[in-house]
Amino acid sequence: MPKSKRSKTFNLTQVSKKGRGQKDLLFQNIRAAVPEYQHCIVFNVDNMRNNNLKATKLMAKALGQTPETAVAPGIDPLARLLAGSVGLVFTNRDAASVLAYLGDVAPVDFARAGAIAPRAFSIPPGVVYATAGEVPAEDDVLVPHTLEPELRRLGVPVRMVKGRVVLGSDEEGEQAGEPYVVCKKGDVLDSRQTRLLKMFDVCLSKFQIKVLGYWSAATGEVTEVEEPAEESAMEED
Repeated sequence: MPKSKRSKTFNLTQVSKKGRGQKDLLFQNIRAAVPEYQHCIVFNVDNMRNNNLKATKLMAKALGQTPETAVAPGIDPLARLLAGSVGLVFTNRDAASVLAYLGDVAPVDFARAGAIAPRAFSIPPGVVYATAGEVPAEDDVLVPHTLEPELRRLGVPVRMVKGRVVLGSDEEGEQAGEPYVVCKKGDVLDSRQTRLLKMFDVCLSKFQIKVLGYWSAATGEVTEVEEPAEESAMEED
């Protein structure tokens, strides 16, 4: 039976200076994938927390940056789009359907310092739960007592009442007082706020995937979809 050729995303994680073997393998994988698939798509990810998609110069070399070095006819213009937080998708599926799918993908992650809060988040008074009211109390669990010192260190005025972490409650641990505001909508988050948001499993950052362009084997042409990010230069390999 012929080998199945499903859409494939290559892991383009940044490698260390000592990772020549990994770089060579990535280079070879990209060049081997091009003739096996009908489309090669370049996508950009906005608002990422890390630099997992940064091997841009290596990716460009693998595809070829001139007609003479191109791994396939007409694919070399795609190298111009490889700047910033980008990745490659190889697929035999219809290009339009893959572009539509990627446009709908919006994974979330914990915000980092410097991000703008898209909404407010507060810790309700009373017994403190793991999501601080993000889900109903009956579906939540109590914050472990071991986190009480860390919460206090981060400025949250909690205390222990009958073995439970509580905020602004009476002596019996019943809800009383005001909620503790971690952030307001529009705040530029600092490291203390992002630490608290992560402790309560609150994700305020959303990745936005944009397709910059794609190459089609049938036409030997590159179609640009979005303007590439402005970068001073591709990352050195």
